[in-house]
Amino acid sequence: MIDQSASINRPKWRLNRFMSGETARRYGLAILAHVVVIAAWYFFVTYGHVPSFIMPSPVATVATLGGAHYNWIENTLVTASEIFGGYIIAVIVGVMIATIISWSSTAEAAVMPLLVSLNMIPKVALGPLFIVWLSYGIFPNTIIAFSISFFPILLNTARGFREVEPELLELVRSIRSSRWQTFIKIQLPSALPYIFSGMKVGAILAVAGAIVGEFLGSARGLGYLMLQVQVTLDTAAMFMAVILITLIGVVLYLAVLGLERLVIVRDARIQ
Repeated sequence: MIDQSASINRPKWRLNRFMSGETARRYGLAILAHVVVIAAWYFFVTYGHVPSFIMPSPVATVATLGGAHYNWIENTLVTASEIFGGYIIAVIVGVMIATIISWSSTAEAAVMPLLVSLNMIPKVALGPLFIVWLSYGIFPNTIIAFSISFFPILLNTARGFREVEPELLELVRSIRSSRWQTFIKIQLPSALPYIFSGMKVGAILAVAGAIVGEFLGSARGLGYLMLQVQVTLDTAAMFMAVILITLIGVVLYLAVLGLERLVIVRDARIQ
């Protein structure tokens, strides 16, 4: 007698094995690409006789982690708090404003042009004003990170709310669902791919915003450290600071990707 349950489950098992193989291949290629770049960097510096003050070797760059005077842990935590803090605020405020303007055409007509105009102001130009208003420290740099990463999240979320199928909304209204029920059951789930698309862009911009703030005025952080070691041409420390900033951004981006995989099915994600 043929075991029908085994025959039914076999294709699904093969599909899962194929998908896991594809995932392993994708991550394997990503790791290989990074290894190739590091190897090329090493051979270029070592055998190209490049002066260390222009481009240090990977070994010399990693060796700076042993220097206590750099305060790597403290500066990394300060920069990470600015990036994550500004980004979280941007997500909350961006989704809230997008929700409000999706519920009211009057609010959209009044608020969106104003937000577009404010977004056109170069954030670097606002940096000195933030320092005057808020003084030095983590908070003004967090605000700069928020101001840069906020707008893409808002735009993508607002678009997601507009992309809901009109027929589906008419069907929900015909059964007399409340506006809140329509939003929770229909609009928000449909907009999630767009929300995460904006969140991924915002994660990249939040890193740039925090570093811009530290360049303009700060007493701690990796951006501040880069300005300090620049005076002494300590290029190895500058490279290490850039690498740590990149790792913070990668951690944030991977966290967004992981959350997206938890709440959105594969076929609905916007690549």
